[in-house]
Amino acid sequence: MKYLLLFSLIIITACNFQKEDTSVEMKDTEVTTYYFIRHAEKDTLNPDNKDPELTEAGVERARKWVEVFRDVDFDLIFSSNYKRTLNTAKPIAASQDKEIDFFNTEKLNDQNFQKKTKGKTVLVVGHSNLNPEFVNYIIQEEKYEDLDEMEYGSLFIAVIHPDGTRTSEVLYFN
Repeated sequence: MKYLLLFSLIIITACNFQKEDTSVEMKDTEVTTYYFIRHAEKDTLNPDNKDPELTEAGVERARKWVEVFRDVDFDLIFSSNYKRTLNTAKPIAASQDKEIDFFNTEKLNDQNFQKKTKGKTVLVVGHSNLNPEFVNYIIQEEKYEDLDEMEYGSLFIAVIHPDGTRTSEVLYFN
């Protein structure tokens, strides 16, 4: 009787262990892809305005991003909490019927962000200094420097592969 009970416990434990292994295995097959764009052209007429609107050229660029991303199905769309980034993100979010979440510009790639985006396809609308820094955090190397202040057409793509390797590239749409 003792042996039957012990054997039953071993079988139950083995089955539970097998289940846990399977779920871990499934998580390890997830690819996380991040697309980073800078806000479109901003109004620079008032240098004291820390939260300017987009210019007409900026509004047009925001519309063009919709075309660039027409074949990319984003799970999540993030923006910093500024007019220029929000107004760049809005047409893309509207075209995919998505909400815009805010990321914390002081805590790039923190654990909450990593957890929320794991296994997802994510758009991040940021800034000339934050996007390269954010990508560097994700790929875990110092590869990119701040963008030139006049560069509005950069697209960084960072990928975390299932085996843990991280890759990135930059494309320009000017």
